[in-house]
Amino acid sequence: MSEAKIVYGFHAVASRLRQNAAGVKEIFIDQSRGDRRARDLAQVAVERGVRVIPVDAARLDGMTQHASHQGVAARVELAALARDLDGLDGPPLLLILDGVTDPHNLGACLRVADAMGVHAVIAPKDRAVGITPTVEKVASGAAETVPFIAVTNLARAMRELKERGIWLIGADEGGERDLYSLKLEGPLAWVLGAEGEGMRRLTRENCDERVRIPMLGTVESLNVSVSAGICLAETRRQGAVRGKER
Repeated sequence: MSEAKIVYGFHAVASRLRQNAAGVKEIFIDQSRGDRRARDLAQVAVERGVRVIPVDAARLDGMTQHASHQGVAARVELAALARDLDGLDGPPLLLILDGVTDPHNLGACLRVADAMGVHAVIAPKDRAVGITPTVEKVASGAAETVPFIAVTNLARAMRELKERGIWLIGADEGGERDLYSLKLEGPLAWVLGAEGEGMRRLTRENCDERVRIPMLGTVESLNVSVSAGICLAETRRQGAVRGKER
């Protein structure tokens, strides 16, 4: 029997309906909401064969552990995603995150990864955030489409990826080369650290190459999800590796 979980918030529930309506078992909507947004969501659900259950706010609070659910939640089946390095197929495009502890940053990175066709996001189990309800809400459905692989030893995992012929490129303000001067080709993984601290020493040392994003304004650094978006978009522009099929 498939494992199920609760997702909540209008964007997250609507995204799941669009991506995989068959995996949405039930949608719960606050019965006191009679606004157009709630009516439209309920209509889409019914059109796609998903049961809609009116409930009171207290039940939604209990289902979501008093999170900011906006009056809507859904019970969904967990997607079958790769959960370790052996589950990756073909020449991948990967995103490696080192030391990202803010769930909003991880959620935004997952959204970027989904948009750019990334095959998996890899992060350490320790000193980093995992998939939490906040991450899922910010990711707006991307936590259900992009495999998130938490590894015990990030440096070891990076070495294993290199043994598989994957080029590891670190985005680092101290990088020797400019992002836009780099020829991106073959299977590769972008490696990014948390804003401020950046990558840890061993992570940096295990990169095949380190590049910097040109900064033409007055700000000194970018949010990790913004940096990831820039690097991944340039990778796709150059056609270095084919992104995951949608």
